[in-house]
Amino acid sequence: MIEKRRKDTHKGDYGHLFILGGSPGLTGAVCLAGISALRSGCGLVTIGIPEGLNDIIEIKLTEVMSLPLPQTKKGTFSEKAVKPALKFIEEKADGVLIGPGISTGIKETSRFVEDIVKEAEKSLIIDADALKIMSSNLDILKKSKSKGIIITPHPGEMSYLTGLKITEIQKYREKVAEEFARKYNVVVVLKGHRTVVADGEHTYINLTGNPGMATAGSGDVLAGIIGGLLIQGYSGFESARYGVYIHGLAGDIAAKKLGEASLIASDIIEKLPIAFGYIDRKV
Repeated sequence: MIEKRRKDTHKGDYGHLFILGGSPGLTGAVCLAGISALRSGCGLVTIGIPEGLNDIIEIKLTEVMSLPLPQTKKGTFSEKAVKPALKFIEEKADGVLIGPGISTGIKETSRFVEDIVKEAEKSLIIDADALKIMSSNLDILKKSKSKGIIITPHPGEMSYLTGLKITEIQKYREKVAEEFARKYNVVVVLKGHRTVVADGEHTYINLTGNPGMATAGSGDVLAGIIGGLLIQGYSGFESARYGVYIHGLAGDIAAKKLGEASLIASDIIEKLPIAFGYIDRKV
């Protein structure tokens, strides 16, 4: 699954992931995503954050860089953040993860998300709040200039995207993911027990993971893992398939040591090196 590193190599060989997210009270989401991306082999991570929250990110993170961007009066991304964000994407990033903790219900922030998804020419992962924002204008997915899009909804977010009831989504998980992937030409990661990954041609059902991973921040960790793999050169489907497997495996290792009830998202990140090491030994 994971290629071994050459001896003559440097951090630039393993990609630069740009993560856009965070809002007052929700900075943890982008921090979890950033650390999990680095733990997945990503060479560089920069977090684009509303400028008023930049000090928090600088204090919480050491290896991850930050880019403060213009914000609204409520402390979320302003439309003025679109231009500098796109400039950074064009000049420095190899891929973009947008959504963790970005907040919903603020028109300027929603327009920011829509403009980034529409105009960014690099590979995109759309996660969390950004999915709810996109659900009101899904045609943007078809018009996007991105090289490829991965979406990572849980059943509730998939309900927003499709208009289907959660019970129907859960009953026909593979079919719902496959049909959405074909219609919008995206890779769908439908999270939950036996996560489904579909690109319209191929479908993968993941068998790793446990109920202890139903905890705050687990999805942010998954998005970071997928982003970290994507910018290293794996295809969208490969990044998603490997990502959910590794995420679940790290969760299983953590649960075995700590128990399911006590499991938190950072425990999954902590066990990522062991999960990758297990894969290394199997190859």
